[in-house]
Amino acid sequence: MAAALLLAGSAAPAVAAQTTAQTTAQTARCSATQLKASLGRIDPGAGQRYTLLQLTNTSSRACWLKGYVGLVLFDGSGDVLRTRPRREAGPVRKVTLRPGKRAESTIHWGTVETGGEKSCPSAAELMVMLPDDYAYRSIHAPIGKVCDQGRIGIAPISG
Repeated sequence: MAAALLLAGSAAPAVAAQTTAQTTAQTARCSATQLKASLGRIDPGAGQRYTLLQLTNTSSRACWLKGYVGLVLFDGSGDVLRTRPRREAGPVRKVTLRPGKRAESTIHWGTVETGGEKSCPSAAELMVMLPDDYAYRSIHAPIGKVCDQGRIGIAPISG
């Protein structure tokens, strides 16, 4: 009987490790329906603005993201604004999101007219496309003026 308990006790860690490996292997890429998109506080700095784009897993299943989001800006009337996303350097890693957890990407844009710009349009909504996907989430995002012909910097998603 003691031998049976010893064997059962020694096998448990192997079974737990196998179950964890299977769960990780079965985790699918996040879909737009699993995520809520939001922006953090907008921080000003020398003619630029910075904020965190936050993607929160609102589903009951873990999922993962990797890479860069796509962005499209809209004005207060719902019209598309010129948007020139620029990927910024940084490590591209797979980020696994358990239910309730979030991933982030720093975005930044200029607020000072450049070149021949006489004024810059104000963005009121942001369409966020998931990495390597056409699915998107929209955010009411009164981020204000976006200059340099709609240029907006995007960092890779991090956990």
